[in-house]
Amino acid sequence: MTKLKGVPPEDIIFLTPNVWTEPFWAATAEHRLILPRCTACTTYRFPPTPFCHACRTQEVEWIEHDGHGEIYSFTIIRHAVIPQVKDALPFVAAVVELPDTDGCRLVGSIVDCEPEAVAIGLPVSMDWYDVREGTTIPVFRLA
Repeated sequence: MTKLKGVPPEDIIFLTPNVWTEPFWAATAEHRLILPRCTACTTYRFPPTPFCHACRTQEVEWIEHDGHGEIYSFTIIRHAVIPQVKDALPFVAAVVELPDTDGCRLVGSIVDCEPEAVAIGLPVSMDWYDVREGTTIPVFRLA
């Protein structure tokens, strides 16, 4: 597994999927981004939830997305609240808005760049961080 600049250490990254998030995490292991969309009203519902926040329907379909988006918000983490992340600092945690999803947003690290290069509105592309066998998380790179 390749270490990326801008992500927490592997030994503190653990996933706890449930019935609603399992399809998302299974797709990330294949380096694919899928987003849940309500089959009744076509509202994207991310993070995945049991009920659509717009119409309360439970049925969902999973739509593939290319992971390109725009930085909606971000913060530069420079202080190790968790001691294990000290050597990974600084890193950028960002909220990325995905086009053509009615405002669906994902949270992820902006990797392999200087934190000062990050700004709201910049385009990003999705990449994948293979933490360990069976655990892959989406990350973003400046486009």
